[in-house]
Amino acid sequence: MSQHNSFKAAGGAGSKNRTVLKRFERVDLLKKRGEWKEGERVIGLKKTKPEE
Repeated sequence: MSQHNSFKAAGGAGSKNRTVLKRFERVDLLKKRGEWKEGERVIGLKKTKPEE
């Protein structure tokens, strides 16, 4: 069975400009910015924008 065109990636193989980060990416970004303390909960993280 073939895949419908609406499910295929628009930009080709892999999108480099994602606007949504996964949880571990958000934690890494917050650590880099100094806004994350070890032992904090990973549920309910503050909103972050990806690095440009």
